[in-house]
Amino acid sequence: MSDRRTQLAANLAKVEDRIAAACAAAGRAREEVTLIVVTKTYPASDVRLLAELGVRHVAENRDQDAAPKAAACSDLPLTWHFVGQLQTNKVRSVLGYASLVQSVDRARLVMALSREAVRTGREVGCLLQVALDAGESGRGERGGVGPDGVGELAALVEEAPGLRLDGLMTVAPLTGEYAGRQQAAFERLMDLSTVLRKTHPAANMVSAGMSTDLEEAVAAGATHVRVGTAVLGVRPGLG
Repeated sequence: MSDRRTQLAANLAKVEDRIAAACAAAGRAREEVTLIVVTKTYPASDVRLLAELGVRHVAENRDQDAAPKAAACSDLPLTWHFVGQLQTNKVRSVLGYASLVQSVDRARLVMALSREAVRTGREVGCLLQVALDAGESGRGERGGVGPDGVGELAALVEEAPGLRLDGLMTVAPLTGEYAGRQQAAFERLMDLSTVLRKTHPAANMVSAGMSTDLEEAVAAGATHVRVGTAVLGVRPGLG
């Protein structure tokens, strides 16, 4: 076993233990939470090792890095998630590999995703990115639609050909009333999910929590956690 494979296996085991412990503490079954490994900045060789180790969901946030990596790993049994802010001119490329877009936050993007999904005859899963730091502009510092805009955007996705409304996603905000209060932020997202499911019962995915706060996300009820650093290590050039 290569040193890198050994390292990834050990890191995955630690993350698995954390998720299992968080589920137990919350009275949830381990099967209720799906691990998505965020592979941004890491090479296709790491993705291949992760697949060998049983990972089935991976995420990227920059199309220029993700597209060639996904192409190099197209033979693997992986579901690719796109989690970064998405420009409409990148939609065609992103939908070449991503089955789910977790960062849907505006009507123009919904329309672009729908057009490409129809063109290619695919159904694309969409999560609405909720900005819990949204100010008067209705958008957050790192993208996302404010809580007040969720209902309208959800209706738009539901009606758009080729798209499937799967649920909600958030990133714990760095500013505003939820800054430093990850548990409260994720509980707010769950409240929004409860409201959404009254009119869109199939939209039951809740993507929240990363390497530093996955326990808080699981406690709040997240169905998916997005973990990068804890599995792959500190990213080059990012400290």
